[in-house]
Amino acid sequence: MRYRSLLLKFLSAFIVFGAWEIAGRIPVSFAFPTFIESMAAFWALLANGTMFVAYAETLKPLVVGVLISAFLGIGIGLGIGLSRKFDWLVSPIFIVMQTAPLAALIPLLVMVYGIGLTSKVFVVCIMAMPVIVLNTSGAVRNTPASMIEMGQAFLGTKLDVILKIILPAASPIIFAGLRLGVSAGFIGAILSELKITPTGVGDIITYSRSIADYPSMYAAIMSIIVLAVIFLNVLERLEDYLFKGSRQTYVSE
Repeated sequence: MRYRSLLLKFLSAFIVFGAWEIAGRIPVSFAFPTFIESMAAFWALLANGTMFVAYAETLKPLVVGVLISAFLGIGIGLGIGLSRKFDWLVSPIFIVMQTAPLAALIPLLVMVYGIGLTSKVFVVCIMAMPVIVLNTSGAVRNTPASMIEMGQAFLGTKLDVILKIILPAASPIIFAGLRLGVSAGFIGAILSELKITPTGVGDIITYSRSIADYPSMYAAIMSIIVLAVIFLNVLERLEDYLFKGSRQTYVSE
């Protein structure tokens, strides 16, 4: 089963990259290089150290923003799920954050916090935190009432019910929300570099586009996608390890 899953993932990648190569050879556009050209540019960026320097900049707001979003997001989500009043007070904020056009908010962040690290961290948090908060609150609210009543029947305190019943029951969905939040955080990190100051991977994309070096531009875009996929796969493996008993199977299995 494990090897079949891995084989299907490689097959999926082969189909995507094969279609990319064909589209580049047709060509779809003069600004659309082939996959082989983009890979050659990617290895060149690695060889001269440009990619490593870029990621040293890109990962700063990404890591800080994701960590803040994870800790605050899960904490706030628990509060929303456990308290109706807190839900009424706080939920609208994160619903608005999730639906608001981020590109329109970035100039406001720049006016308030400047063009440094703080603004970029805020962009990552605005992208990542609503997903984590809303998934966490939904998971807590959907804890089976019978399990909570059982804990109360055995004279468990409110803290016991939260720590020993609600959190374990909600953890798989919370973790799934965390994966979605991390994915959104990657988008926010690159968007901040494109819209605030061209640093890191965003600088490679902007500069390569300005000089019509499209293979390098696509190489930079592909690199952030690959990094996000690797990171999300690591989180998925961790989720499988932590929540083996709660993992659902497919109908065909």
